[in-house]
Amino acid sequence: MKLRLGLPSGSMQEATIGLLKRAGYNVTVAARSYEPAIDDPELECLLLRAQEIPRYVGEGVLDAGLTGWDWILESGAEVVEAADLVYSKRSAAKARWVLAVADDGDLRSVGDLEGKRVATELVRVTQQYLERHGVAARVEYSWGATEVKVPELAEAIVELTETGSSLRAHNLRIIDTVLETNVKFIAHPAAWQDSWKRQKVENLAVLLLGALAAEAKVGIKLNVSSENLEAVLELLPAMKEPTVSSLFHGGWHAVETVADEKQVRDLIPRLKSAGAQDIIEYPLNKVIP
Repeated sequence: MKLRLGLPSGSMQEATIGLLKRAGYNVTVAARSYEPAIDDPELECLLLRAQEIPRYVGEGVLDAGLTGWDWILESGAEVVEAADLVYSKRSAAKARWVLAVADDGDLRSVGDLEGKRVATELVRVTQQYLERHGVAARVEYSWGATEVKVPELAEAIVELTETGSSLRAHNLRIIDTVLETNVKFIAHPAAWQDSWKRQKVENLAVLLLGALAAEAKVGIKLNVSSENLEAVLELLPAMKEPTVSSLFHGGWHAVETVADEKQVRDLIPRLKSAGAQDIIEYPLNKVIP
């Protein structure tokens, strides 16, 4: 038996394949091929546009897939969410679909769009957003280069952004966030009811979440004398408690813990001052709570 898995092509392809690698799965994509090889005989992968994956999972063509929350809402597909995976093509953060207008224009809020044109690839979600605000505007599908359509082809756009730099470069101003989105690991309801497929999906979800959790953390090992042990332990963060082991020769201890990577540059000098020795920092592949 195999699990048919949809992987996003395009902008999210590299980040997704990198995440799978950290989770323990090596994916190889041949040129012009939409069927990447993966080193798990129980998985069969297809590369598809993220926009299409919810529909194919919802119809049961795929058992499971990785796609954005935005495209799940846009498709209206009925799927099961197996895991919430917060990463994007540039960072470990959510992306935003934002409403943007010309920076030097008169439009200041969503209410100013009454009777205006809005260009976007996220048509259904944008229409629902405007309806919630009681605004009647014409929403047009954009096939790309959406930023250049303001103001000649549309008075406003709804566009995906992580940093807003591209919008600023096109002299656009964000006036509201329409939707926050990130990757979801989804499954077809029938696949979720199948015990073997569900177990496969859940196992993969655990590894993917573990790989994401490890991205911002590092392991720390150190040695410390008994007289300095308490002072060192007071400085150390931990998922629960640091691991402390007695060394063969009495009076010394080996200590190991996990810390946020951003803390370490300030933490290590403090540990050294508190009496820690032989300090080692090492990367982590997965952190499984």
